Amino acid sequence: MTTPSASAAAPDASFDAIPKDDKRITRGWTFYDWANSVYPLVITSSIFPIYWGAITKTLSPETDIVRFLGFEVPGSSLLTYAISAAFLLVALVSPFLTSLADFSGRKKLFMQIFCYIGAISCAALFFFTPDTLTLSTFIFISATFGFSGSIVFYNSYLPLISSEEKYDSLSARGFSMGYIGSVLLLVICLVINQFPGLLGIDASTPEGARLPARISFLLTGIWWAGFAQIPFFTLPPDPGRSANAGTDDSGWLLNGFRELGKVWDQLKQLPNLKRFLLAYFTYNMGVQTVMYVATIFGDKELKLESTALIITILLLQVVGILGAYLFAKLSERIGNTRALSWSVFIWMCICVAGYFVQAGWSFYALASVIGLTMGAIQSLSRSTYSKIIPENTPNTAAFFSFFDVTEKLSIVIGTAVFGIIAQITGSMRNSILSLIVFFILGLIFLLTLRGKKLRDELKPEVAAMGPPPATPNVGMPATKA
Repeated sequence: MTTPSASAAAPDASFDAIPKDDKRITRGWTFYDWANSVYPLVITSSIFPIYWGAITKTLSPETDIVRFLGFEVPGSSLLTYAISAAFLLVALVSPFLTSLADFSGRKKLFMQIFCYIGAISCAALFFFTPDTLTLSTFIFISATFGFSGSIVFYNSYLPLISSEEKYDSLSARGFSMGYIGSVLLLVICLVINQFPGLLGIDASTPEGARLPARISFLLTGIWWAGFAQIPFFTLPPDPGRSANAGTDDSGWLLNGFRELGKVWDQLKQLPNLKRFLLAYFTYNMGVQTVMYVATIFGDKELKLESTALIITILLLQVVGILGAYLFAKLSERIGNTRALSWSVFIWMCICVAGYFVQAGWSFYALASVIGLTMGAIQSLSRSTYSKIIPENTPNTAAFFSFFDVTEKLSIVIGTAVFGIIAQITGSMRNSILSLIVFFILGLIFLLTLRGKKLRDELKPEVAAMGPPPATPNVGMPATKA
């Protein structure tokens, strides 16, 4: 038998030896953003949705209705349902797997497994043709599952490798690396798609016209797995179970559930953390839905050419780099929750503008604003959560699994609501406008946190599960000693 404190301290004990703010480690960590960000850009945001639309149009030129597992579904709605299914699957398994990773001391191993699931599935989309719609839908779900699953382990390294005062800047640097890397690959893919003759591809045939996009999917998987080797090499090796000497050795599965239970007990004693997760859940439903459906909205609703759509997405990434750094600086001056509140308010305005937007200058202006706030709200959400979880907690992956589950469930609900409203009303404009409800709720919940010291003090019996937390001021600007 072991005491609760010994058992709880075991999972991440060896991770405490990681030096904070080590340039080699932090630089290597940001390269996973560089590696994996090509997936949300090339696959979920740009080339894949356009290719998906072309495939469904080939199958159903007049109605956009396709058959899937015996059901007739609008092609655009099927894509949003596939996204929802992938994230629901991650939400179900993520808490258990992250707790298991904490107990076993194998964060990097789990990150690698999910990375390779995603990258291999992404490369397998090379075989996506009109004849393989059903199979390719499941491959897309697998790729999205791998991508989102690896992110939770990647995020959990942030409080381990960085000092708290640098959470915002390091998180912003990671997102910026992701934007830069993904833009580079998208430019390469854009050249392949616009000039297929450079590779000797005859685009005059239906099969030849589809081949450049399929090559883009293959390149995305290779890029993702290839550049992921940098963080896999530079991040400290997993300590393994040697760190758990003296703990109850009744099996990884059982201990995974035990670690999850310990974190859940702590979470119940952290009201500000619960408030933030509720705020994040609501406003993220809007943010992620817009990001996942923006391209198909431009394709189906605004009838934009594929080249214009991809150029717009490039614009989003470039502006996103600026937005991530600007809001990181803003958070230093006015505090994380105030900066997040301003970002959410801007997203509310985006929903209204999106209802009225037309092809032309208004569309590009709206895209610029989306890009500015897109990177900002993602980066600040991650760094704010890192500041709120108990300091030096031995269960960073498990704590971030709750953050991840909150994100994934918000995507499931957001994209499903978007698809249902579009299917019922026949217009995606109504779906865009409806997202404002999520942002209003998110802003209300964020406002309950303003001006507070967000890191709660744990009750003594709960604090015994791990190191005692400090109480930094996250809701207001930090003061110098």
